[in-house]
Amino acid sequence: MSKKIDLVAEETVINTLKKKYNLRPTIIGEECGKIHGSDDGYLIMDAIDGTTNASRGLPFFCCSLAFALDFKLSSVVSSCIINLSNGDIYHASNGNGSYFNNNKIRVQQEYTNTDLNTSLNFGDLIIGTNVSGLSKPNLEKIETLLSITKHVRHFGANALELCYLAHGYLDAYVDIRNKIRITDMAAAYLIVKEAGGYMFSDTGLYLDSTLDLDERLSFIASSSKHIFNMIYDVLKKSD
Repeated sequence: MSKKIDLVAEETVINTLKKKYNLRPTIIGEECGKIHGSDDGYLIMDAIDGTTNASRGLPFFCCSLAFALDFKLSSVVSSCIINLSNGDIYHASNGNGSYFNNNKIRVQQEYTNTDLNTSLNFGDLIIGTNVSGLSKPNLEKIETLLSITKHVRHFGANALELCYLAHGYLDAYVDIRNKIRITDMAAAYLIVKEAGGYMFSDTGLYLDSTLDLDERLSFIASSSKHIFNMIYDVLKKSD
């Protein structure tokens, strides 16, 4: 059922691009794979992120679209994520900020003050994380972080959860399962960055990758570098 929903959704997006907008970029999709187009650029698509939520009637799933100039995550210049359960839209373009229903948004600003950072602890933070199917070694790695964080959240759609970080609802989002595909987070990547947030790999480097569907990513997204450093230090000590 979940795969059927994905296929129908992808076909709808592709047909709309071709017939309504006459756009034919190379398409990279979770189910359709890579479809070479006659136009420049790459459209990275997850027609439904949170398919299981959708199939069960849980109102937290989205359509995620990103446009990249080159075959790299860092070349994404425009993105849009639609909450399909209520029609809310997040979008961003390179250098122009991130928006929620056409209102500009920023990551949580409460802990950007240097004086506050000195006393900041995990009891103050709301951290999103995806631990579904986490391997035992990685579960042990994240165990300490989960135990010291008083407010942990997971809703079942990574792209939309990263939008919640961009909107200031979450202070960070952590996924170290090494399972995330480029289609799952290309659009959210730009939305987080344009809202003033940060995207790092689990090795501590700024997140980047090719747009290859075989790539599997782990990442730490945060509203500030200080919060990233707090999380990264805990994960490294548990390594």
